[in-house]
Amino acid sequence: MSLVYSPGNLLRQREARSLADDADLLRQAPYGMVEIVDGQLQRIVLRRWPKLISLPEVWWLGSRYHERCAGDRCRLYYNQPRSCPNYLALKYVVSSRAATFSSLRRALAVLDEIAWLKQTDAIVCEAYNLRISDRLATRWGWERHYPTSRRRHFIKRFYGHYPGRDDPRPTALPK
Repeated sequence: MSLVYSPGNLLRQREARSLADDADLLRQAPYGMVEIVDGQLQRIVLRRWPKLISLPEVWWLGSRYHERCAGDRCRLYYNQPRSCPNYLALKYVVSSRAATFSSLRRALAVLDEIAWLKQTDAIVCEAYNLRISDRLATRWGWERHYPTSRRRHFIKRFYGHYPGRDDPRPTALPK
C-alpha cells in the first residue's frame, strides 16, 4: 500500500523501506534522510521540512553523533528545493565512528536512485570536508560547479541519462 505525500500529511512522518515498493511516495516527497546500517538500506525518512545546516551543528552535533553512535551507520540528508524542483541538494552526511566506506557508497547509490525516480537533472552539494578531494569526487561522477567560488561546490549531472539505466521503471538497488 502506497501512501500519498501531500502538504496535509506533513504532521505525520513517513518512512520508505524499499525504493521499488515506495517509488510513488519517494517521487512526491521533497525532503528526506537516507539511513544505511551495516551497508544496507535501513529506511528513508521523509522529512516534514528541509534540512538546514549550521556550522555549530556540524562541529558539535555531527562530531558527537560520530563518536557516540554505535555500529556501522551512515545518514545522508537531501532536499529538493522548491525554487529548483529538477535538482536535489545533498545537504549533509553524518556517520558513526565504525561506519565503513561501503555504507557511504550505498548512501550515495540510494541518493542516485532517488534522483532517478524523481527524474531530476542533477544533484548538487557543497563539500566542506577537505578529505573529499576533487579527484575522488570526479571518480564518483561529480564535477566542480561554480569554480570561481572559494567554496567547493560540486554537481552530478544526469539530464535524463542515468548511469547504468536504460529502463525507466524503478528496481531494487544495484548490487
